[in-house]
Amino acid sequence: MAQVQRMSRLMIKTLRDDPADAETLNHKLLVRAGYVRRTAAGIWSWLPLGKKVLENITRVVREEMDAIGGQEVLLPALLPKEAYEASGRYDEYGDLLFRLKDRKGADYLLGPTHEEIFTQVVKDMCSSYKDLPVILYQIQTKYRDEARPRAGVLRGREFQMKDSYSFDTTDEGLAEAYQLHRAAYIRIFERLGLDHRIVSAVSGAMGGSASEEFLAPAPAGEDTFVDCPNCDYAANTEAVTYKVTTIADASAAGAVEELDTPDTPTIESLAAHLGVPASATLKNLLIKVDGEIVAVGVPGDREVDLGKLGEHLAPAVVELVTAEDFVGRPDLVRGYVGPQGLEKVRYIADPRVAAGTAWITGANKEGKHAKNVVVGRDFEVDDHLDVVVVEAGDPCPACGTGLQVDRAIEIGHIFQLGRKYADIFSLDVLGQQGKPVRVTMGSYGIGVSRAVAALAEQTADDKGLCWPREIAPADVHVVAAGKALQTELALDVSEKLNAAGLRVLVDDRAGVSPGVKFTDSELIGVPKILVAGRRSAEGVLELKDRRTGEREELTVDEAIARLTDQG
Repeated sequence: MAQVQRMSRLMIKTLRDDPADAETLNHKLLVRAGYVRRTAAGIWSWLPLGKKVLENITRVVREEMDAIGGQEVLLPALLPKEAYEASGRYDEYGDLLFRLKDRKGADYLLGPTHEEIFTQVVKDMCSSYKDLPVILYQIQTKYRDEARPRAGVLRGREFQMKDSYSFDTTDEGLAEAYQLHRAAYIRIFERLGLDHRIVSAVSGAMGGSASEEFLAPAPAGEDTFVDCPNCDYAANTEAVTYKVTTIADASAAGAVEELDTPDTPTIESLAAHLGVPASATLKNLLIKVDGEIVAVGVPGDREVDLGKLGEHLAPAVVELVTAEDFVGRPDLVRGYVGPQGLEKVRYIADPRVAAGTAWITGANKEGKHAKNVVVGRDFEVDDHLDVVVVEAGDPCPACGTGLQVDRAIEIGHIFQLGRKYADIFSLDVLGQQGKPVRVTMGSYGIGVSRAVAALAEQTADDKGLCWPREIAPADVHVVAAGKALQTELALDVSEKLNAAGLRVLVDDRAGVSPGVKFTDSELIGVPKILVAGRRSAEGVLELKDRRTGEREELTVDEAIARLTDQG
């Protein structure tokens, strides 16, 4: 049985003021309540209360993973680079990888994720279809060298993650493992008390086909997602696909006409000069794809989503052009580029730039634009890709209703990887027919430390943290609001509650005023607060619900019965 946690002996220091560098709610409150301490940018120390919350989340994750037949392992975080070179991700991850050398000059990295290593483990251990299917998982520290770590533990350079991998001999087996994980994730997040959405997503550097994210709506979220108020469509904004519209009737459009438009290198200046809406203009963004210049055309009132564009073109490296890229290219007139005059430049257009639509766009001459430039008549589109930043009101791809846009924290991601990594590492097993069968894989992640931040963001109020019981550092916070008599009663009831199987935190600190103790109890956020106060001599306590603020006076026996029943 766990012992009562006495605050007089607990390593904790609460703060009245927010940390100067804190921008998000979880960063402010986790530091102020003494759960974490900043060690360096994006690197956090978990203090006793924070470690308990982290372990409670880990316990829930482990229980649900075990329930679907997952087998827990622990692979190294320090990894040789060869496996990641074989998959191409040693280069694809770029500056996100922590790279290092040992004393002999051999290259290593700190693992950002472990698809390659799990594939190699299964290749070494499994040789027959009889060894499969198998689900392996670990709960371990990961590393990514974030350029701008922020939001406390939400976006760190070192973080806790559960990653699991399924290995099957058939696509049907992969689909079953995917659904097992999906259902397990729903149970995990429901048990944790996390409000979440399941949205369609892109696979990115992970590879694979089917992919869904689990998002926790919160203003501090770094992800944006859309959902439809009319149907069940929901997706990460990078996964929203706008269908190519039908061919427009260009018969009413006149011939291309050159316009004198001095000093109008931006859409805003052009629209103002001509007295037309920005939506009537065609914006042409020049980028480099693996070093080759490519033009991207979108309506002038929309912005190009570079992340979305990068996902479409992955694994190619996408960069913006620089001033040097215009040197020796007379066909590229900065600020006045038009698709009708480009030479040997691939042209990608958003689906809204459909065949037959007419636009005002650059004339490829300094200070000149052109109108009545028609898609399919005056220029051709090489590829239609949905690359604009999604906006509220954009039509739902499923039903056409205007979409809602919200921010959220990514707490989980599941992928049907297929045979990408099995192909790379030649992961075969002997099939039922005596011939080699290539294995198919799934990859499934949960951000354990991110879940702490997400819960803090979603459940806190103006007084402090307010944890769901499943993951709180204690079931009840007993407060001795006075001197010897109150402290004696508080310690006595704490031991009785502990003996009844409850996890107890008791504030028995001497020399600390009742007001400070009450403030700390609300800041720390344990679900139930039991106060030994003014009626302690009568053996009467006050029980407060941290979330609702409801209070009632109870005897010691009544309080124990009430709290035990709620357990």
